[in-house]
Amino acid sequence: MFHPNLLSKKIQQSLVIGSVCLASLIGCSQPQENKTVQNDDNTKVATTDSKSIAITAIVEHPALDDVRAGVLEQLAADGYKEGENLKVSFQSAQGNTATAGQIAKQFVADSPDVIVAIATPSAQSMIAATSNIPVVFSAVTDPVEAKLIPSWEASNTNVTGASDILPLEPQIELMKKVIPTVKNIGYVYSPGEVNSTVVLKQLQEKLKPMNINVIAAPAQRSTDIVQAARSLQGKVDLIYTSLDNNVVSAYEALYQAAKEIKVPLIASDTGSVSRGAVAALGVNYKTLGQETGKIVTRVLKGEKAGSIKPITLQNLDLVISPKHAEEVGITLPDALVKEASIVEPTK
Repeated sequence: MFHPNLLSKKIQQSLVIGSVCLASLIGCSQPQENKTVQNDDNTKVATTDSKSIAITAIVEHPALDDVRAGVLEQLAADGYKEGENLKVSFQSAQGNTATAGQIAKQFVADSPDVIVAIATPSAQSMIAATSNIPVVFSAVTDPVEAKLIPSWEASNTNVTGASDILPLEPQIELMKKVIPTVKNIGYVYSPGEVNSTVVLKQLQEKLKPMNINVIAAPAQRSTDIVQAARSLQGKVDLIYTSLDNNVVSAYEALYQAAKEIKVPLIASDTGSVSRGAVAALGVNYKTLGQETGKIVTRVLKGEKAGSIKPITLQNLDLVISPKHAEEVGITLPDALVKEASIVEPTK
């Protein structure tokens, strides 16, 4: 038989232990407080708990690499820093759409907070793989034609993003400034890329009333690009390139072919000028990445991707290279040189 005092002490001990356990459980179930991250300018940005994003690109080339860098820079500026409170996975499909599909399945299985899909083929693969995980596309020329979203308004799905679509009228004016007597324009492209076929169709429609022909040179693979360019010898006054990922990834080879046949390259991405184009009027892809990053931040903070209207960039940069013009036997007009945002080194 227990002594009453002994029994009382045991009850008290049990109550104390129970209280400690209850307090521990309550403490564990409390949501973690928001943290603050110190920015380089000494400002503090409140962030939520650690997040994860997955980024995929159809291929790695300077324009798409700039997009990815811009996304991560913007996320860091918004308080989401890789290695601190942000986990980042990246995979390139190396130009292979089948690989893009495999990456999509893997990312869906990993279930990140947001998936960033750079370029049309990767975005198409991701959207085919998930209707639940938020997908933010970037560097997609026409997301409506590519069937990523139903219209340019908020999609009410799991998809939004940033497009690099360009108004073609300024592109055509640039071609006329480089070659005032232009009558035939070559277009090297990948038939399997929707963004490329869309631009081809639009070019043909806009140039026909001007009595300017578009001569298409399809290249199924990046290894076919040189032969496609050579097939235009003697037929065109210049070659125009859109942001066709196979073409851009092999731009140095295209440049060598253009030099051989003495035909200037006019590009739609400014990064291609340093790689051989005579001139380019296009968006800044680092800026495009930063704007994409702002959308990702909004989703990470709780907004639904489908409630965010896709964006386009309004400001275009003109970059020229007198050196590349000289290599193919032309001289750029002084007025065009003065108009340029950047003139690549002549030596």
